[in-house]
Amino acid sequence: TANFSEQVVESFPSDIPTGIYYGWACVGNGDVHKMVLSIGWNPFYKNIKKSVETHIIHTFKEDFYGEILSIVITGYIRPERNFDSLDALISAIQEDIEEAKRQLDLPEHLKLKEDNFFHLPEGKIVNNH
Repeated sequence: TANFSEQVVESFPSDIPTGIYYGWACVGNGDVHKMVLSIGWNPFYKNIKKSVETHIIHTFKEDFYGEILSIVITGYIRPERNFDSLDALISAIQEDIEEAKRQLDLPEHLKLKEDNFFHLPEGKIVNNH
């Protein structure tokens, strides 16, 4: 899971409804992967600040702190809600991931994976490299 900074969250359009979304994510100039995105207050954890958390559906070999994370939101799964237990939250997250996988396999979403948006310009400095 990758969290956007407060500055990035504050720059999101304020009229985007809170909830769970799906789309594509790319770390640095790496491969594009399916992702689930939570926009909201995370009521289970009683957050006092709005957050945007990206769950990339991929296992990375190492952390990617400080890298540029590019995302494209392609669809909406459900509104944000509270849960009675951590198990219920985990179960909902697993269902969201399965729904995202199904949706992102559809041709209209799959074509966005190849969009030029995900390719950083040559020579752009990422993580001081």
